[in-house]
Amino acid sequence: MISIAVVASDRITHEGTVRHLRGQSGLQVLPKEQHQHADVLLVLTTDVTEETLLVMETAAAGSLRPDMGIVLVTGSLCEAHAVRAVACGLRNVVRRQNAGYDKVVQAVRNVVAGLATLPVTVQGRLIDHVTGVQRHVLHPSGLTSSGLDAREVEVLRMPADGLDTVEMAQKLNHSERTIKNVVGAMTNRLGLRNRSHAVAVAVAFALRSGALM
Repeated sequence: MISIAVVASDRITHEGTVRHLRGQSGLQVLPKEQHQHADVLLVLTTDVTEETLLVMETAAAGSLRPDMGIVLVTGSLCEAHAVRAVACGLRNVVRRQNAGYDKVVQAVRNVVAGLATLPVTVQGRLIDHVTGVQRHVLHPSGLTSSGLDAREVEVLRMPADGLDTVEMAQKLNHSERTIKNVVGAMTNRLGLRNRSHAVAVAVAFALRSGALM
């Protein structure tokens, strides 16, 4: 059962949407006092304003579902607002001009299935934003998008290549003590259980960064 919190800029839209959703199999519309339990926040508005963004940010902050997604039905969405909305869980934007009830329902189901649909211009802005953070904030500090610094990334990948502590120290020109300290710090911070877990994390990181592609 998918639980939905509905927020609309006018009463008629809210009531019509709720009525339709309640007639759909597998969907449950929550009353306002239970919105923090929603799997999906459905926001319907003619234009996205500062008030709209505050509604989304407040809902995200108060949600008891860390993976809650937001479906936004609107007539307009500027790129600056889109970046803020994505930061608090926006996953699907449906243009109000084309927003039949069936399309809105499908958008809700897609969000729960892990799918995201954003306007091309918004995708471009988000890519530029991430690239800018990587280039101007993370890279100058020796960090990566994973939150690890360059040395930690290198150390994390070596167990995946079959190297032991002595070999890692020789390759990096560091003492075994330094390598053990770096590995120990990462183990605590990343919640790694053992060497095998570290290898699994290293492989996952390499796949995300494209190193194994």
